[in-house]
Amino acid sequence: MASYGNREKPESEDAKQGVATEGNPSTADSGAASASPGANDIAFAEQIQKLLAEKQDLMNTLVRRQADFENYRKRVEKERHHDRHRGVEALVEHLLPVLDAFDRALAAYDNPAYAESSKGFELIRKQLGDILAKQGLERIESVGKEFNPHFHHAIESVETAELPDGTVLQELQPGYVFHGRILRPAMVRVTSAPAKTREAQN
Repeated sequence: MASYGNREKPESEDAKQGVATEGNPSTADSGAASASPGANDIAFAEQIQKLLAEKQDLMNTLVRRQADFENYRKRVEKERHHDRHRGVEALVEHLLPVLDAFDRALAAYDNPAYAESSKGFELIRKQLGDILAKQGLERIESVGKEFNPHFHHAIESVETAELPDGTVLQELQPGYVFHGRILRPAMVRVTSAPAKTREAQN
């Protein structure tokens, strides 16, 4: 029975835990890492700030690209409009002699015998004139107006005391403006003061 007295006593729970703690390095490291949590937070915040800055740069680049594209689109549209405008202007300019021909025909057939034919010419002339007017063609008003070298081309001067000096007396060929640009000045006769009147004024 003496053998029972020689048995080793079982290790206490505290001793076992102490051995386990000493033999497990990860447990010790975790305690050291938890001691300084601020370093990770700072690095994470810096990364967020960097990403936000990159995002803002990309947004700024996108806004600039959109503005450049919008300016390009407007420029192309303006050029297309200008090209169409110039094309219509060239066509209208080539049609001016046709209008002149109609006007001369109507003036030549100012006779009751050609009343029916004149109505047909007048209708065609009006239709053509309305179409060109919708495109921007305007006839220059000349007779009775003061001579303007920008709108009128004087081919003859007529002395008269009945009208002020420099008044358009007669229109020999109509002038036209297309969207504010003079396609052709009107050919006119202009009044001038009689020689005696000019001498008296001098």
